[in-house]
Amino acid sequence: MGATGHLGGLAMASKPRNGGRLCAAAAVLGEPLPALDDPDLLVHPSADFAAQALVSSTEQYREMYQRSIDDPAGFWSDIGEEFYWEQKWNPDEVCAENLDVTKGPIKIEWFKGGKTNICYNAVDRNVESGNGDKMAMYWEGNEPSDDGKLTYSELLDKVCQLANYLKSVGVGKGDAVVIYLPMLMELPIAMLACARIGAVHSVVFAGFSADALAQRIVDCKPKVVITCNAVKRGSKLIALKEIVDASLVESAKNGVNVDICLTYENQSALNKVDTRWKTGRDVWWQDVVPNFPTKCDVEWVDAEDPLFLLYTSGSTGKPKGVLHTTGGYMVYSATTFKHAFDYKPTDIYWCTADCGWITGHSYVTYGPLLNGATVLVFEGAPNYPDPGRCWDIVDKYGVTIFYTAPTLIRSLMRDGTEYVARYSRKSLRVLGSVGEPINPTAWRWFYDVIGDSRCPISDTWWQTETGGFMITPLPGAWPQKPGSATFPFFGVQPVIVDEKGREMEGECSGYLCIKKSWPGAFRTLYGDKDRYETTYFKPFAGYYFSGDGCSRDKDGYHWLTGRVDDVINVSGHRIGTAEVESALVSHPKCAEAAVVGIDHEVKGQGIYAFVTLVDGVAYSDDLRKSLIMTVRSQIGAFAAPDKIHWAPGLPKTRSGKIMRRILRKIASRQLDELGDTSTLAEPGVVEQLIALTDS
Repeated sequence: MGATGHLGGLAMASKPRNGGRLCAAAAVLGEPLPALDDPDLLVHPSADFAAQALVSSTEQYREMYQRSIDDPAGFWSDIGEEFYWEQKWNPDEVCAENLDVTKGPIKIEWFKGGKTNICYNAVDRNVESGNGDKMAMYWEGNEPSDDGKLTYSELLDKVCQLANYLKSVGVGKGDAVVIYLPMLMELPIAMLACARIGAVHSVVFAGFSADALAQRIVDCKPKVVITCNAVKRGSKLIALKEIVDASLVESAKNGVNVDICLTYENQSALNKVDTRWKTGRDVWWQDVVPNFPTKCDVEWVDAEDPLFLLYTSGSTGKPKGVLHTTGGYMVYSATTFKHAFDYKPTDIYWCTADCGWITGHSYVTYGPLLNGATVLVFEGAPNYPDPGRCWDIVDKYGVTIFYTAPTLIRSLMRDGTEYVARYSRKSLRVLGSVGEPINPTAWRWFYDVIGDSRCPISDTWWQTETGGFMITPLPGAWPQKPGSATFPFFGVQPVIVDEKGREMEGECSGYLCIKKSWPGAFRTLYGDKDRYETTYFKPFAGYYFSGDGCSRDKDGYHWLTGRVDDVINVSGHRIGTAEVESALVSHPKCAEAAVVGIDHEVKGQGIYAFVTLVDGVAYSDDLRKSLIMTVRSQIGAFAAPDKIHWAPGLPKTRSGKIMRRILRKIASRQLDELGDTSTLAEPGVVEQLIALTDS
């Protein structure tokens, strides 16, 4: 597909047909969707919405997009100029890249030689421009009565105090800091404090187990771990500090000792006196950080200096440390936020994601604050104390932009409209979806029920590795189709290739790749350049391979079809099948395991595990529960299998490769689509597995 290949259908699709009247399969913002479930349904922006949008027409998008492809250096330089740089980049070297493994090592560099600091741009710059009294963050705790707020000036003071403390204990440029916190305001504060002094933060989702946390600590060898004593999620108390304690014991066994565990007292969950403590290592945040000055010098770093590590599941058992650098990521996260949500300075923005995932980095912390936005940080559960909590929060703070995951939408759908209808939601003007493809039924419910048929939905496709949105609607620029991510963001050239890497034109389905680099792209996998190149650039030479399947329809709209490798997307969390298999096999009664993903009504994908037991061990419900608990303790509750299917044996080729295609069909009950099983070493295994389907 050429640079304009995806635009062919866009111009046609953007205009009402029939002499200005909309065709049957069309609607305009402000109207309920027609009842028919038509994949070609077009939902047009209203004239009022388009008129005030940053990108208000397909023509404006076409012009901007074409320039971003024809002149990426000029396009991104102009945007880069909007930020503060202590030293400008070389205008002749805005971008240097090689995405073709056959032509040498993979290289992606943007704004190299430029010196900047993302914390300065996200916080100081807003204060210095006269917005110090503007609200930077609202915080809503687990209980509806728990809340807090920080202006940009107050945020700057707190960031500087923590940055000064970190410097006092020897943390400097290039040093790693692991952050294992719930969604307190201290989580983005800790990220910004690290960035301010040039340290590399690695946020670990506070749902990961001690073993998973230890694995990440061993890999990046942090000088400090930042956590809190406990958190409440709904009515459940989670002792985070005890998880950290166990992880530090485990990492020490592997030769990595962490000298300081800075612990925030989360008083709403647990008091100091009830917290386990190791004198000499553990330090209370509230005892030391507030004593430090509220001014801290900025460490100016190169655009290509590392900003953060974020571990993501791969198709082998070891998580991948995705490394993002500073300059390009800063420019890209800010620009994607601004345009995909049609951001206005008066907006109150709420993204429900945790900062333990890339969405919380790019679209809770950096992207919004770089635009001077007011961000809502939510620590609780969306269905606590009842399923109306989200809409209570929307009304309480006047939220205008609401960005969440299809999993949450489907979960709330099951509770019906009663809890939604109790609340006004009139402040909402843009909705967003992230983490996995949103099915059209959930899209329509989100649009009609939550948004009252008046809010466009930015259904964003992107990845931990991409740093920011890649394919996404721009709310005022073109009509949407329920379930489609629509068209590429500026500077992004998506192509759909076949098994041999040949680009396909027009209406097609295949593997989604990206041609040419973009500023937000990750630069490597920490300590594993070979895996970086093998996973992402060797499958199709000359392209970044996303690992996702994609269809393009006759109008040029993109439809993501999910993972094509052995990674399962559960509630927007990417979980490697090998990681789950490894945990299962660690159980003393498990001889072998194979894990596949299945469709799940709420979570998008569920985890379905085929388990072969050690000889002589009997099947039992207690053993099934024990296996699930093993996965929960080693990885986290979010990775727990939804189904354990007993397997006397697994379908393997004569070379020993497990035929996951057959397992997926059995798990999905598509028994008439098993295909040829004659190549299996033991074809009879398939019948045994089918017989045990409901055991």
